[in-house]
Amino acid sequence: MYLPKDVARGVDGTFMWFMEEVGELAGALRHGTREQQAEEFADVLAWLTTMANVVGVDLSEAVSRKYGSGCPGCGRFSCICPDAGKP
Repeated sequence: MYLPKDVARGVDGTFMWFMEEVGELAGALRHGTREQQAEEFADVLAWLTTMANVVGVDLSEAVSRKYGSGCPGCGRFSCICPDAGKP
């Protein structure tokens, strides 16, 4: 939707907008309504997708490649990895 503007802004500027939205999501999770939380989740996802577009990463493909067969650690769709480690 905004690719020419996003590319002109560059990854550094886009990352700063992304971080601002993450901060707004943090505030909504602490003190916001469910509707405010939903809006902030949408904003974070939009800016994350924008950043991926700016650097030429197909986010759908990346997520599918990493998580499409289950947890990268244990390989299951319902993760059984120990809590002490990732994921």
